[in-house]
Amino acid sequence: MTGGYADWRGHVIVCGLRSVGLRIVEELNLSGVPAVVVDDHPDPALARQLAEWGVPHLAASSRTAATLTDAGLAGAIAVICALGDDLQTLETALLTRELRADVRVVVQLGNPAVGRALAQINVAVLDVAGLSAPAIAEACLQSGAQEIALDGERFLAARTTAPRRATLRELYGALAPVAVLPASGGDVVICPGRDHTVDQGDHVTVFATPEELRAAGIAGQVRYPAHARPFSPGRRFRHVAISLLHAAADRRMATALVALITVLFASTTILHLAYRLPKSGPISILNAAYFTVETVTTVGYGDFSFRGQPPLLMVLAICLMLLGALFVAIFFAMLTNMIVSRRLEESLGRQRITGLSGHVIVIGLGTVGTRVIQRLLASGREVVAVDKDEHNRRLGPVRALGVPVIIADATLPQTLEAVSLANAAAVAVVTSDDLANLETGLAVRDQLGDRWNSVPVVLRMFDSPFARSVRHNFGFSAVRSTAALAAPWFVGAALGLDVLSTFYADDKPLLVARLTVSPGGGLNGLAMRELSARTRVLAIRRAADEQLLEHPPRRGTRFRAGDQAFLIGPYEELLAVLRRDRPSPQSSPAPGVIRLPGSP
Repeated sequence: MTGGYADWRGHVIVCGLRSVGLRIVEELNLSGVPAVVVDDHPDPALARQLAEWGVPHLAASSRTAATLTDAGLAGAIAVICALGDDLQTLETALLTRELRADVRVVVQLGNPAVGRALAQINVAVLDVAGLSAPAIAEACLQSGAQEIALDGERFLAARTTAPRRATLRELYGALAPVAVLPASGGDVVICPGRDHTVDQGDHVTVFATPEELRAAGIAGQVRYPAHARPFSPGRRFRHVAISLLHAAADRRMATALVALITVLFASTTILHLAYRLPKSGPISILNAAYFTVETVTTVGYGDFSFRGQPPLLMVLAICLMLLGALFVAIFFAMLTNMIVSRRLEESLGRQRITGLSGHVIVIGLGTVGTRVIQRLLASGREVVAVDKDEHNRRLGPVRALGVPVIIADATLPQTLEAVSLANAAAVAVVTSDDLANLETGLAVRDQLGDRWNSVPVVLRMFDSPFARSVRHNFGFSAVRSTAALAAPWFVGAALGLDVLSTFYADDKPLLVARLTVSPGGGLNGLAMRELSARTRVLAIRRAADEQLLEHPPRRGTRFRAGDQAFLIGPYEELLAVLRRDRPSPQSSPAPGVIRLPGSP
């Protein structure tokens, strides 16, 4: 669909359709927010999807003023740049800011230095990899607690198990319940009331400060599965030692070592029995061993000498020197070869991981995989990385973090054996190809065997319907879409909803967001209990007293203009709260366009 949209009001311009761009348009479309897409080289399948949704598309470059004008920049409430190239994103953002200084600009950018520079000109910079990595890492760790900061104060979303049948109020008092997953396998209940009854064994996620969790008997701290242990220097040393011993098990090297030890032992015994000092007679075993090593290593005869000894002993000395030099040379040559070979294998990513257990295997070293590795390392976990591309520019930085990297096809059984899958605590498959991720996940499932139900296997999927099909048909409990995780952040930033965190309750993504109550808006004077049942107010910072964070607010508490409300719930519910809060427009939008709050 093409045409001019210069007269539109209250819409969002989305520049870039691939990856997260399509999910952003989908979220806007489902929320009733009009959008115009600008992409000069769209994927035909994605363009057809836009046509099915009835979303207009301009097949032109977003880096020209004429294109942005045709897309209705004058009446747009926001411009989202989700282009695949950072330079094009930067050009579009700067041009948009020059053409219209008051419009919200949200960009996807992975370069932190450029991001900080754009933030200085009031451009919101978001990174898809950085936004989605915490949820993927948490799915691997299964710690039961995710830290969330509300305006500088520390809170935890902690998962616990109901000890008996009772109401949430009876079990957890004033703690804010945000999700209940029935043990019987029913649908997850989002933001239940405190009078909601849970059965023994139900999984309950509550939101509170660490002190409140401890007072309620919930630790709220990271827990490691029984088969997974946190990183320690001692474990790293043992891993290196066992790896060297495994390499030393080479038969040729073992033969050379046994031959050298045999020569040393035989020579020490003969010298102890046959060698005589001029005045003191036979030498001790320690002196005999010292004399043998001194002879084999050819360091000289400053302490002992064969001069004056019987001819047979001198012949033995000649044989000892020749054999010792030969076996010592062979042994150290093989030792050097082992060390160099191992170093080359590490550089080429062809080594085997031995002596390691409780580690996390990350398959795919893209931007998401690298961020996931950093999160796992920050949590104190050992990580092994796998990637097929030996020219991947991220190999060096990942190896610099001390992470072993295997260059191989992760769908092959020998590769999974090389990364010690049998002893792994979790696996994250995060390449940029959905089909490759599914194929790898199925290969991992086959190799895990009986451990399949106890080892978390996290799959990254782009397409949300495909992700649901994979979850239901193949039994993968942790399927994460980086685009679906990141899209609400972009849409929220474009519409005035400040998203703070994203996490999953079973397979339902929940968002924690901050909203400032508008004067004259729908929330001003509204009581908490009048909000949607699937939305919960976690805390309020009053405009009259900005030093106090009111937590948890009571159901009868009312919003006031200027208050900062911290909300949790599904994305569509939070967006509905945002629309309810904004004051009604004073004029009508263009035909067929939904006028959004705050539009010009």
